[in-house]
Amino acid sequence: MSHPPVPLGSFPTPVEPAPRLAAALGLAPDDLWVKRDDLTGLGGGGNKIRKLEWTVGAALAEGADTLVTTGAAQSNHARLTAAAGARLGLDVVLVLRGSPGGSHSGNLALDGLFGARLAWAGEVDRAGLDAAAAEVCARLRATGSCPALIPFGGSSTLSAQGYVRCGEELRAQVPGLRTAVVALGSGGTMAGLVAALGTESVLGVDVGALPDPAAAVALLAAPLMAEEITAEALRVRRDQVGAGYPVLTDPVRDALRLAGRTEGLVLDPVYTGRALAGLRAAVQDGGVRPGEKTVFLHTGGLPGLFGHPDAVAFAEEGAGVFGE
Repeated sequence: MSHPPVPLGSFPTPVEPAPRLAAALGLAPDDLWVKRDDLTGLGGGGNKIRKLEWTVGAALAEGADTLVTTGAAQSNHARLTAAAGARLGLDVVLVLRGSPGGSHSGNLALDGLFGARLAWAGEVDRAGLDAAAAEVCARLRATGSCPALIPFGGSSTLSAQGYVRCGEELRAQVPGLRTAVVALGSGGTMAGLVAALGTESVLGVDVGALPDPAAAVALLAAPLMAEEITAEALRVRRDQVGAGYPVLTDPVRDALRLAGRTEGLVLDPVYTGRALAGLRAAVQDGGVRPGEKTVFLHTGGLPGLFGHPDAVAFAEEGAGVFGE
């Protein structure tokens, strides 16, 4: 059964030129544009809002009074699920990997401000996290609540429709678009863009959230497309994962500094930082070429920067001392 999305964000988000960043990457000054999905509004903004409009819309239609979802301690999706619940008067329980005190500030601070309750699952894998969420839902039902389980990262074929709409915005905003570059985590954002723009027009930069991200994107996108899609047909870079999802790598350090010093653009160390590092590598190896219109999709995640001690320390060290 299809349910209408519930309005949560401010759309369409703007597209801004980035000539100084383009030149620094080796592109022509008018080649590069930034799609500001960090400016979606609710809860500090970010790409998860487009997805939540659909999944929370379905939850409301089914009579839910509580939203339950999963993620890492500094999950952007969890933070925005908490914000959506606050906006709509729903209770929210966030089932997070790790334990209390293991992570500080950033998204966790906002989770608290939005009134979410936290259920710590310990150092579990994805299956363990899903099991912990199922247990939370069972406990809620036993007390008379009606929980709706929002998928990991907010990604499903239903929620990917939010990024079909984003792709349609991009077609209108950037005529002649050749490549949209986006961080690839749980897969829903890239899946929607692929459904709207085609496999050749979207470059996903793997952040290390899933063992086989291309297969996840193909699975989510297939029901939204008229033609058959395979994981092999997708443009996916897997060279920016480094030592793992939470680890700040040297290419990401360079990307954070480059975006900040050329355009005053703030990226996060897990998603958009890796996406820009992937774009830089794609320009260097010819995957993205000068003379082609390229869009960098800024998916938000600023609070995650302040929840990453290594990234905060690196950023602070970048400030010079006047007079020296």
